[in-house]
Order: sequence, then structure tokens, then C-alpha cells
Amino acid sequence: MAEDKDGAKKGGLGWIGALALVTLVAIGTGGGLGMYLLGTVEKSVDLKKREEADKAVKVLNYTGDLSLRSVGSAVTNLAEPADAWVRIESSIVFKTGALPNPEVTIAEIRADAIAYLRTMSLAQIEGANGLQHLREDLNERVAIRTKGLVRELIVESLVIQ
Repeated sequence: MAEDKDGAKKGGLGWIGALALVTLVAIGTGGGLGMYLLGTVEKSVDLKKREEADKAVKVLNYTGDLSLRSVGSAVTNLAEPADAWVRIESSIVFKTGALPNPEVTIAEIRADAIAYLRTMSLAQIEGANGLQHLREDLNERVAIRTKGLVRELIVESLVIQ
């Protein structure tokens, strides 16, 4: 019986030693695999970012047959608060020769912008979203006014006092 107790102790220590060895191998393997995957993922993310940057550089919105004309400065008061004034400076982009009389069209666009800004409140223009909505609305009005001949209205500056 004495051998059974010693054999059980040696067997129990053997199992604990084997379990510790297997645990260390698992930790080492998991750590190595994690480091390998981390490096692979970082490389693929960097590659995708470079590809997206290359695509963004190559995309051109405008071709060589377009003209840029300044609409000029338009100053008016807002609907709310009544003592708030807004000044907008903008330009239009259109295909060269598409507008029969660009000066008249520019004057009409400026008048439309003033009329539209008089209906706006300060809260509607605030923030990045407000500026984006204003830009989209003005572009829509310009497209309607010129029957699509003007490609875009570019808001160069917007000052509210």
C-alpha cells in the first residue's frame, strides 16, 4: 500500500506537470498566432488606406471645358432674428459657352440667393449640417433657375453678424 500512495503522488504531480506544460504551450501558441494576425491585419489595413488614397487623388470632379465665375457678394438680413445679417460670397461652375448671357444669369442667381436667405432663420444655418443644407438648397435653386446649365454653386464664404 505504501507504493500506491507514492505512485499516486507521483502520478498526480505528473498530471499537474503535464497540465502546466500543455498550458504553457497553449499560451505560447496563442500569443504567437495573435502577433502574426495583428501584423497581417495591420498590413491589410495600411494597403486598403493607400488604395483609397490613390483612388481619391485620381478622381476629378471637373474637366477642362468648364468655367468659374464669381457671383459676388450678397448681403441681406435673416428672417429670424431680424437684426441678424448674412453675407454670402459664391461662384458658379458651368460648361464654357453653355450660358448665353452669363452676367444676367449671375444677377438672377444672386437675387435668388438673397430671396432664399431672407426666409432662413439663424438656427437653420448653424453648424456643419446647416451649412450643408444651405449649400444643397442653393444648388437646387440654381439648377432650377438655369435649367441644369450651371453645374454647381460653390459657397466661398458665409458671414453672419
